[in-house]
Amino acid sequence: MPGENLTRDEARERAALLSVDGYDVSLDVRSAVAGEGNVDEGAPRTFRSVTTIRFRCSEPGASSFADLVAPSVTAVSLNGNDLDPGEVFDGTRILLEDLAADNELVVDAQCAYSRTGEGLHRFVDPEDGEVYLYTQYEPADSRRVFANFEQPDLKAPFRFEVRAPEEWTVWSNGVGERHDGVWRFAETKPISTYITCVVAGPYHYVTDSYSRDLGDGTTLEIPLGALCRKGLAPHFDADDVFLVTKQGLDFFHDHFDYPYPFGKYDQAFVPEYNLGAMENPGLVTFREEFIFRGKVTRASYESRANVILHEMAHMWFGDLVTMEWWDDLWLKESFADFMGAFALVGGTRFKDGWITFANRRKAWAYRADQLPSTHPVTADIRDLQDAKLNFDGITYAKGASVLKQLVAYVGQDAFLEGARRYFKRHAYGNTRLGDLLSVLEETSGRDMGTWARSWLQTAGVNSLTPQVLLSADGRIDELAVLQEAPESHPELRPHRVAIGLYGLTPEGTLERYTRAEVDVDGARTVVPELVGERAPELVLVNDDDLTYCKTRFDETSLETLRAHLGGLTDPLARALCWSALWNMTRDALLPARDFVELVLRFAGRESDIGVLQMLHAWANSSLVHYVAPGWRETGGRSLAEGALRELRQAAPGSEHQLAWARFFATVASDEADLRLLRDLLEGTSTIEGLDVDQELRWAFLEQLTVHGVADEKDLAAELARDDTASGKRHQVRCLAARPSTAVKAQAWAQVVESEALSNALVEATIGGWGQSSQRELLAPYAEKYFAAIERVWEQRSIQIGMDVVRGLFPSLADSRETLDATDAWLAAHEAAAPALRRLVLEARDDLARALRGQARDAEAAPAR
Repeated sequence: MPGENLTRDEARERAALLSVDGYDVSLDVRSAVAGEGNVDEGAPRTFRSVTTIRFRCSEPGASSFADLVAPSVTAVSLNGNDLDPGEVFDGTRILLEDLAADNELVVDAQCAYSRTGEGLHRFVDPEDGEVYLYTQYEPADSRRVFANFEQPDLKAPFRFEVRAPEEWTVWSNGVGERHDGVWRFAETKPISTYITCVVAGPYHYVTDSYSRDLGDGTTLEIPLGALCRKGLAPHFDADDVFLVTKQGLDFFHDHFDYPYPFGKYDQAFVPEYNLGAMENPGLVTFREEFIFRGKVTRASYESRANVILHEMAHMWFGDLVTMEWWDDLWLKESFADFMGAFALVGGTRFKDGWITFANRRKAWAYRADQLPSTHPVTADIRDLQDAKLNFDGITYAKGASVLKQLVAYVGQDAFLEGARRYFKRHAYGNTRLGDLLSVLEETSGRDMGTWARSWLQTAGVNSLTPQVLLSADGRIDELAVLQEAPESHPELRPHRVAIGLYGLTPEGTLERYTRAEVDVDGARTVVPELVGERAPELVLVNDDDLTYCKTRFDETSLETLRAHLGGLTDPLARALCWSALWNMTRDALLPARDFVELVLRFAGRESDIGVLQMLHAWANSSLVHYVAPGWRETGGRSLAEGALRELRQAAPGSEHQLAWARFFATVASDEADLRLLRDLLEGTSTIEGLDVDQELRWAFLEQLTVHGVADEKDLAAELARDDTASGKRHQVRCLAARPSTAVKAQAWAQVVESEALSNALVEATIGGWGQSSQRELLAPYAEKYFAAIERVWEQRSIQIGMDVVRGLFPSLADSRETLDATDAWLAAHEAAAPALRRLVLEARDDLARALRGQARDAEAAPAR
């Protein structure tokens, strides 16, 4: 990634100097379908990109630069004067000297198609040979497709035109029409470069429409479209995508009082996509895995709906009003994450969306906020590499959690009125934190500065623990909440919390019998509202999940959960308790084997399918990382036995049955379990109601491959059965999962030493390579990892660099020696790229946490 960075200081200097009036971008992508023989060996496949930028300079005679990452530039013209590309273009920037007050820059370049999901990605469908293109830019990859000023605060209108193969359709942000072989698109509103978009190819396209009567007597008409590869068309449930889209448009129009400003609303589900989705106005892109090829649980549909609504919220938070620089990335991502859940619950069939938020999204935030790289929600983003790494659990999920707390603090009405004023005041502009705080102060009458300093400008997560003192007659004499903070981030914050008291009923259920909503501030807060209440069996200090904190339990509450967790009738309270217990496991306060045993005892009674699937993931993570090594085999056998028992007992054809089948496939390891997987795969055994569809077949086959029961021949036969892009990814993952020294060496070389694999196949190879049951096979790669990562980071794209550094870290060589080797690398590479050091520091922290968990679990082992 040499030479491709852009610093905040450079962006500020350029923004003070330049303002952009408009772009005309002409792309010729007919080369996408040229035969491989027409591309020189070793040279990138390229397309022609011609860009005209009209811009002003506040200091005539000054110098600046435009951004472009391209193999070659054919011509550069500034204000009618031809410039020598060899003198002004260095591979990433175009030098612009002696600028006039009004300027026109024309750049004719050969840009490269991408195979990493960054820029203009080219995908060849193995099923039918068709070629598909799409762009993905955030934070700064539009410069791989056309020359521009690549920073969010230099907004401008864009006009795109695209020459494409005759049989293709092309989409962009605006409405397009084809004339004389050229697709021309309507000029956009002023938007940032990173949310422009082009999608092109023989995509399957479905249309619908949305209309709404506005308060001024006019009718808003929004053409809707949804597209995917032709091979996925039989599985594409566009009707449900449109249903959620219309529900979201209704919800946001009801609450934002600002009509959707970008004309049409297309949603493209594209292959080999690195992200979940991207909020390009008028043309949102999604990973095509949101089109389900087999049976999935309700949680998968809820997740897709949440992402649809998250991206739709960005049309206002992020596209209409955009952060000035990536420091305030949270201004769009935190809001979209919160609004996605808010709209999910308020506008769709998924009324339990806050349970998923509490259980899944906040788990992501809690992990990120305890890493050494944790940062305030409003982060210090020095450059583009910093920005790329800050699309994390803090910017998204912690920020959204903080906004949920803000709604409790100022009230929902004041919060939404603040949003409405924010849109109207800053439409098509750029903002900083203070712009939002000022409107919230107006609408709430509260001092937002103090709140922002505690919640947005400091890092770390607090822990809240109940302390209960009882009187002689068994009633509460005093209940206090103790607040703690880690030494590294000692901030104690104000928390608006609900405290729930729970007791056992004669029927054996655990029910809340009273609740108090209070403000917790400082190290110890007494709750007088609960004095005199009968002694609780369980105290839940963040009931209803109003604040962002780690919940702890007093001894009585913990013992109650050990015996009666499954008896908690409220699903949100149950999810919060599970989340708290998982945090205690990760913090080495609860032995990991105890968490596994709680899952075995109570997960079968979990009604919320999303919570159940999260419990499966946490139980497996406990087994892989946190239990003492000597208990792994016992724990794995127990989980497999429990999973099979629940699988057989689940209602035939239910989503719970499917979830347990997938979990069983993850933990099966002994001969009998693997034989059952093989028999289910071959149809010689059946479980009533369980449909072993193609996706489940691959899940079974992967585990058989990991344990050497299935081989390359079996994988080839399965690929012949499922000769699709999805099938190819599964096969590549399974090939890398085989228990062989030669296989591991080949997979390592394919990812680390070669650039032949696309981003999706790099991801699949890494996913198959690192199997927890193959620790001995992977042990030699710890030393190789530290020898390779700096070179990989310097030579590969940032996305592939991140995938390699994160995915190949020797976390399964979980020993003090690996920790020491990590420390030695960090000590010897203090001058390495900060983003690379951050990734290694994070992996080191996960390893150290795992070792602490293993030590705690070993202490819990019964004496022999």
